[in-house]
Amino acid sequence: MIQKFEKVNKIKGELRLPGDKSISHRSVMFASMAEGKSLIKNCSNSADVNSTIECFKKLGALIEKKGELLIVNGAGSRNFKEPPSELYAGNSGTTARLITGILAAQNFKTVITGDESLSKRPMKRIIEPLSRMGAAIEASDTGTLPITIYPSDNLHAIEYELKVPSAQVKSAVILAALHLDQTTVIYEPVPTRNHTEIMLGLETELYKNGKKIYASAINYPEPFEMTVPSDISTAAFFIALTLLVPGSELVIKNVSLNETRTGILAVLKMMGANILIENEASENGEKTGDIRILSSDLVNTEISEEIIPNIIDEIPILSVAGVFAEGNFRINHAKELRYKESDRIAALCSNYKKLGLDVEEFEDGFEVGGNIKNNHVLFESYGDHRIAMAFAVMSMALERGGSVNEFESVAVSNPDFLKQLNEIVA
Repeated sequence: MIQKFEKVNKIKGELRLPGDKSISHRSVMFASMAEGKSLIKNCSNSADVNSTIECFKKLGALIEKKGELLIVNGAGSRNFKEPPSELYAGNSGTTARLITGILAAQNFKTVITGDESLSKRPMKRIIEPLSRMGAAIEASDTGTLPITIYPSDNLHAIEYELKVPSAQVKSAVILAALHLDQTTVIYEPVPTRNHTEIMLGLETELYKNGKKIYASAINYPEPFEMTVPSDISTAAFFIALTLLVPGSELVIKNVSLNETRTGILAVLKMMGANILIENEASENGEKTGDIRILSSDLVNTEISEEIIPNIIDEIPILSVAGVFAEGNFRINHAKELRYKESDRIAALCSNYKKLGLDVEEFEDGFEVGGNIKNNHVLFESYGDHRIAMAFAVMSMALERGGSVNEFESVAVSNPDFLKQLNEIVA
């Protein structure tokens, strides 16, 4: 589907966005693991989170949607049932990688598959530490899906230092560790999303420049109630659009402000963005608040290597803001972008070249600058939800608008993107 976007003249109003995708995945998983009934409000309605829900239904968790409420009756420790068929993770790397840690401790064989895009993404990064724990896992010859998890009597606690800055790898190890009496210790040299640690109440301590994380059966989930705050990665597209459209002001309500997720706000503020945080609060240990955005003149700035893991999903939309900012936008140390739903470095560079911009592509990033020479371009989404929404924002900031191919891919994270736009375009 090709979606056309006209130039937007003003953004105004308030938005309430769906629940944070990372927190929603984990809330469904932890509720399904817990023995008893949990209640989750404002769970993400994305295709990715629905993949997690469907997988746990197949494993025997009873999950029912009632309006904005998700009711989950969980199975209890090592009490999932052998699924009647393969578990299909769709496009969701979070589903495939995290669930593998849980399945490593079960007493039945499971096969995990995914769509064409997910089936190209690396799984060795979780197989290596889980195998060190004694898990019995096989992947394809290329280290990708499908993967098969066999029952193992040898699962044991380990001490492990993360080789890739990845919350998914860290969480897979933690979820396996929850089934063991002995304590697993994870060393994290570079900070990554810490929703798993917060939601499970794990003990952590600082070491050198990083963090040590402790996990064992004492941390196994119990039934809970929570309201999932709005997703800052989803909010980022509306934040950028408001900044770029003169005379605009927008408030996004009750957004997750976890310190490992607010890198996008820090970078935009360094670029000169007028962004205010209001009504700060806490939900199940997660910081929340309202974000007020006013249109701003932006100036590109150097983006440090340390912040990259915490803005990795927001780099596409951050680069769109950078195209309209003073100076060139440059990103390095972001090779992980090549292993997302698409090769996002290649996708961004290709689309920027269509505008006649000066683009230089690196193995771990890119630089873009110059003047836009071509108007009303047909951008390619490459079937990637974040590329699709980034170039929707780009189109709405162009004098003659633009179009995005395969725009239906936005359903992976935010199927109501167009509806939300209509609420705030003045």
